[in-house]
Amino acid sequence: MEPIFALLVGALFTVAIYLFLSKHIIRVLMGAAILSNGVNLLIFTAGRVTREVPPIIPHGADTLTGAAANPLPQALILTAIVISFSFFAFLLVLSYRTFHELKTDDSDEMRVAEPVGEPVPPLGY
Repeated sequence: MEPIFALLVGALFTVAIYLFLSKHIIRVLMGAAILSNGVNLLIFTAGRVTREVPPIIPHGADTLTGAAANPLPQALILTAIVISFSFFAFLLVLSYRTFHELKTDDSDEMRVAEPVGEPVPPLGY
């Protein structure tokens, strides 16, 4: 099961990097969302994927009797989901506001600090 998750994480990272290299802001945002899901899946896979019981101590016992699932990766992923969702919402509002101000979502056309009528600086190397 873990090799399948590793391949899925690799695919998500590949798609996210491809989307990050786009000129359009909405694709960059989608890349950020896919990358956060890939990182969450990576953390979940690093915590081992098992079908063990939840870590609940039975009544009358002082410790766990058998193997139990590790709750730390789940707690980390839940926190990461909340943070990434709020980060994505902030970026979405910021890009929406930018689109209304500049009337474009192309990052090359968003160069408002460039002087008008001057030669364009080099856009690549």
